[in-house]
Amino acid sequence: MTRTQPTASAAGRTSPALDAAAAPLEIDPLLDDPDTRIIVCCGSGGVGKTTTAAALGVRAAERGRKVVVLTIDPARRLAQSMGIDSLDNTPRQVKGVEGPGELHAMMLDMKRTFDEIVEAHADRDRARAILDNPFYQSLSAGFAGTQEYMAMEKLGQLRARDSWDLIIVDTPPSRSALDFLDAPKRLGSFLDGKFIRLLMAPAKVGGRAGMKFLNVGMSMMTGTIGKVLGGQFLGDVQMFVTAMDSMFGGLRTRAEATYRLLQAPGTAFLVVAAPERDALREAAYFVERLAAEEMPLAGLVLNRVHGSGAARLSAERALAAAENLEEGGIVDQDPGNAPPRGVAAAAGSSPRASEAPPEPPPESSESPEAPVSELSTTAPAPEAGSVTPSVTSVEQLTAGLLRLHAERMQVLARERRTRDRFTALHPEVAVAEVAALPGDVHDLAGLRAIGDHLAAGRSTT
Repeated sequence: MTRTQPTASAAGRTSPALDAAAAPLEIDPLLDDPDTRIIVCCGSGGVGKTTTAAALGVRAAERGRKVVVLTIDPARRLAQSMGIDSLDNTPRQVKGVEGPGELHAMMLDMKRTFDEIVEAHADRDRARAILDNPFYQSLSAGFAGTQEYMAMEKLGQLRARDSWDLIIVDTPPSRSALDFLDAPKRLGSFLDGKFIRLLMAPAKVGGRAGMKFLNVGMSMMTGTIGKVLGGQFLGDVQMFVTAMDSMFGGLRTRAEATYRLLQAPGTAFLVVAAPERDALREAAYFVERLAAEEMPLAGLVLNRVHGSGAARLSAERALAAAENLEEGGIVDQDPGNAPPRGVAAAAGSSPRASEAPPEPPPESSESPEAPVSELSTTAPAPEAGSVTPSVTSVEQLTAGLLRLHAERMQVLARERRTRDRFTALHPEVAVAEVAALPGDVHDLAGLRAIGDHLAAGRSTT
C-alpha cells in the first residue's frame, strides 16, 4: 500500500495552514487498513510521541480495531490520559472507548522483559543462575541500548501472540531517534564482540583444555582488567556469559527477526516532530535513514502547530497600529467614545491639558446648571484622589493585545518557514499538522481531539 505521495516544491508558500501542495497524511485509511498491523511513532524527545501514539490507539479502537499501545515513556502520562491507575508489562484494557473495537495499553518494563526472555529460553537451573548474577542484574536494568532492544523484543512477542490486529509503539525517549533502529544491530555487535568471545571460549573448549585456557589465556586479561573493574566483577561477567552461551544465538536470531519485522509491509513508521528547527532537522535525518533501510514510512506528524483566528492581520500592521495607539497618533476615533475634554483635563489624563484651556462641553439637551454627573454617562466626574479610567489606558491595553498578536504571527511565520524547508527537501513525505492545544491532554476526550486533528491533516488557523 502506498504511504506517501510526491509533492511539488515548498518554495513561495505564504499560508500559515498546511499548504495545498503538500501531500496530506491520511490517518483514517492507515488505521482502517487491515494490512496495517504495526505503527511505530518515532522522533526526538519531547515532541509528543506518547500523546500521538495514544490518540492513534483511541481512534483506531473506536473505528473497530483491536489495538494495543506499547509505551516506553516512564512519565506514566499514557495511563493517566486513559483512566488507568498504572501500566506495567501486561496489556490492560482501557474503559470508555466509544466504538466496536478494543483498546489495551501497556508500559515496557525493561528488566521484566529481559527476565521473561531468560525464563523462556533457559532451563530452570540455568535461568536462576542468570537471574541471580550481579552482572546480569546491572545489564538488564540499564545497559546502554537495552531499553531500545527490549522494546523491540516486546514488540516481537506481541506480534507473535496475534491477539491484536494493530500494535502501536511509542519509541523510547532517546538522545537520538536513530537509537531505536540501531538497537538490534548493537546487541548483535555486543554478542559478537571480542571481549564476549574471549569470555565464552573456556565454556566452548571445555574440560582440561578449557581450564588451561582459563588459567593461562585469561590470567593476563584478568590481571589487567581486574585492576580496573575488579576481580569480582570480571568473575560475574564470565559466569554470566557462560550461563548465557546457549541463549546468545536465540537473542541474535530474534534481533534479526525484529529488524525484518520493522521492514515488513504491514509496518508503518510515523515520524513525529515539532515545528522547530532542531526537531525537524532530526526528523529529516530519520526520514532519510528509514529510506536507506527500506522501512515503510507513512508520513510526518507535525505537533503543536500554532494558529490564529486573525491571521489576516499581519505582524507588521499590528505593530504599526500598536505604535500609533501608544503615541496618540490615532485621530480617526469616534468622538462619542471619548470623555469630554474638560473632564479629561481635570483628571490630568489629557497629554495636551497644559497647552490649551479646557473647551466647553458639546451642546446637549441638558441645562447649563445640570450637575457634572449628568453631562456624560460615559465619563463620570472624578473624585478627589481617584484615578479615572481614560482613553489612554484603553489604548495601552489595545496596543498590548496588538503586540501579542504580532508575536503570535511571527511564531506562525517562523514555523511555516521551518516546515517549508523540510517539505522542500522531502516533498514525498505526507504531512499531518496538529494544532497546539491550550493545555495538556489528560483524558480520553483530549486524545479524541488529537485524533480528530490527525485525521483532518491540518491545523486550525
